[in-house]
Amino acid sequence: VAWPAATQDSVLNICMDAKHHKTEPGPEGQLYGQCVLWKDNACCTANTSMEAHEDQSYLYNFNWDHCGAMPEKCKRHFIQDTCLYECSPNLGPWIDQADNSWRKERIRDVPLCKEDCDQWWEDCQDAVTCKVNWHKGWNWTTGTNQCPKGAMCQKFKFVFPTAAALCEQIWSGSYRYTSYHRGSGRCIQMWFDPAQGNPNVAVAQYYA
Repeated sequence: VAWPAATQDSVLNICMDAKHHKTEPGPEGQLYGQCVLWKDNACCTANTSMEAHEDQSYLYNFNWDHCGAMPEKCKRHFIQDTCLYECSPNLGPWIDQADNSWRKERIRDVPLCKEDCDQWWEDCQDAVTCKVNWHKGWNWTTGTNQCPKGAMCQKFKFVFPTAAALCEQIWSGSYRYTSYHRGSGRCIQMWFDPAQGNPNVAVAQYYA
């Protein structure tokens, strides 16, 4: 019986082996802005949390405004998505090997709560992009991502016709759209009230 418990624990409260993650989660007094939700136990440093809010941060030199300015109400979801990815110690059950030069591990099929995904799509439907999968295929010749030749800038609602399409395709399968609701203990919340504790701890335990 001891053996499965050890394997189960090995995916709980851990940080993935990626570009900016700490080796182990722990308290961070000064997390910035939207990332503050994770300050009690975080895989990101204060610096990383600050950069997560920059339009073109040194984290990945990624430009949200590649087809013109992204509306603020949309951008906050991408900031939150970055905070979850960089800071959360509760993504262990979905950590997978990555074949990138810049990271050894990634997340795959993280079950996102329906509301988080629906609201992301709702607030971003009129934002504009030229690509379905933002992980690859950009033109990086200038040092930041630009639309590849011949790619047309279109509203999100045409590029991602549904909330599920947005959440599942934009980061090549990092997230999975679910019908589970916030507070169900069956889906990861991008947004939560830290005063109530982090609901994703229980979700990770359930899937572990």
